[in-house]
Amino acid sequence: MGISLGRRAVRTRETERVLDLGINNIIALLSGVALFLFGMSLMGDGLKKVAGNRLEVVLYKLTSTPLKGFLLGAGVTAVIQSSSATSVMVVGFVNSGMMQVRQSISIVMGAIVGTSITGWVICLSTLSGNGWLELFSTATLTGIISVIGICLRMLSKDKTRQHVGDILMGFAVLMFGISAMSDAVAPLRSSPFFLNLIVQLSQPVLGILFGMVFTAILQSASAAVGILQALASTGVISFAVALPVIMGVAIGAAVPVLLSSVGANTDGKRAAMVYPVVETAGVLICALVFYTANALCDFTFLSATMTSVSIALLNTVFRLIKTIIFLPFIDVIEKTVNWLVKDKKSDAPVAAAQRLEERFIQHPALAIEQSRITINAMAQEARRNLMDAIHLLHEYSEDGFEEVVNLEDEVDQYEDMLGSYLVKITGRDMTAKQSDEVSKFLHTISDFERISDHALNIGEAAKEMHSKQIGFSAAAANELQVLEDALTEIVRICIDAFVSGDLELADRVEPLEEVIDNLCDELKLHHVDRLQKGLCTIKLGFVFNDLLTNYERVADHCSNIAVAMIELESNSFDTHEYLKTLKEKRSASFARYYEEYTQRFMI
Repeated sequence: MGISLGRRAVRTRETERVLDLGINNIIALLSGVALFLFGMSLMGDGLKKVAGNRLEVVLYKLTSTPLKGFLLGAGVTAVIQSSSATSVMVVGFVNSGMMQVRQSISIVMGAIVGTSITGWVICLSTLSGNGWLELFSTATLTGIISVIGICLRMLSKDKTRQHVGDILMGFAVLMFGISAMSDAVAPLRSSPFFLNLIVQLSQPVLGILFGMVFTAILQSASAAVGILQALASTGVISFAVALPVIMGVAIGAAVPVLLSSVGANTDGKRAAMVYPVVETAGVLICALVFYTANALCDFTFLSATMTSVSIALLNTVFRLIKTIIFLPFIDVIEKTVNWLVKDKKSDAPVAAAQRLEERFIQHPALAIEQSRITINAMAQEARRNLMDAIHLLHEYSEDGFEEVVNLEDEVDQYEDMLGSYLVKITGRDMTAKQSDEVSKFLHTISDFERISDHALNIGEAAKEMHSKQIGFSAAAANELQVLEDALTEIVRICIDAFVSGDLELADRVEPLEEVIDNLCDELKLHHVDRLQKGLCTIKLGFVFNDLLTNYERVADHCSNIAVAMIELESNSFDTHEYLKTLKEKRSASFARYYEEYTQRFMI
């Protein structure tokens, strides 16, 4: 009895010791995972910024063929260290109408391969040696890299060097995370429970399910593979365990992509479905072929002990095999996702303003590019509205007036959506050039909206003249025609310069604006003269003056837009000072353009 009680007490103390050790290891493991994920994110962000933060824009501009899409998807994912992030961007592309579902398929397959690069980065943590080789060990390299990184980050004023510092710091943190994970799992090699669990995972179905659930919880395939590589340091991970877990990791990585499609339109949801369809089908095909062959041939290498390097190799080869299988069958994949996600009658064609994808806020380069496309569309709408309104003065119709009203509503919506979207972008980390672009957009959207407002005022003046059956004298009509020609020209120059970013063309706006101001003053004097001679009525005179005021205001807003372009290009924004200097100095180009337009638009 005494011996039995003694043994029971010993077992109890041993169990308590194991439990305490397990809790400590779990906490250490989670800390390592947190460091790993943070380091991976920091390194990816730094790489993106050093690359000019244009990777996302390149991604959707250069996808004319499946091979290009695959290579770009793999390359961008290797840089930003996340296949989920790349796939989420692709969902945004498709949802906003920038890309077709068919184009997205090859990019997603490239992302599936590109994410395996993280496993090879983790392999650097296995470097070790003695003597001189110790200088190249992981601990030494990580220490040196972290010191260089923090020096660049804290001491350098150059943005590019700071971003390089972020890359180095991210790499150092990632290495520390891997080291912490390896240390945390090291005692598990002597744990019967752990060894029994590992044996169970060698069963294909259980291994796949474990990898799938584990990755879905972590929401990072790279982190899941990294933890598997850390476990391999215990020496108990065999090929039979690693393969099904890696297969499960591939499927589980689709969860963040599916979550990103919430709220997307039909095509956006279809793009999100590409990831799980390719991964699930790839796992089923590879598992069926491999385990059928194993049943027939009895592969002896299944019991081989895996290392960090062999797991990285297995992960890369597995992902390559899947994409090689599916790349020729993009048509089949497209039909499959179309079948899984049915068309909805409520889905309308994508409007220009709907390009402002919330998913792109995390990627300023994309968000700014979409803002540029949208504000260009807004500018063209404002221009079209002004031309339609002026046309109503000469040939009025109720349908034409209704079109002016509708266009004004559309331009107002553009301003609201762009304003909110651009403010959100300002909260992100951007390059100096990107900040200038956002500033230019914020300064100019209100001017485009005001041009459309004045177009509505002109349309209302035309309606008033039509309803009262009044018209201008031949002299007044001729003078207005000259002014309208000048106004049409300044709006054309302004919007063409803005859309193309042509500063030389923008230089022409201010001289023409001054000519228009002079024309308006001259027309007012002529109008007073006609009133005194009885050639014009007071009632018609109010309409005439309203038109002159609106024309002059439109020219002023064109001037504001051109000045914003020129001033922001020179890294300053002082409109009044710029205009004062311009008119006082009367540069040679200003004088030349002014004279040209004075001769061209002469009463």
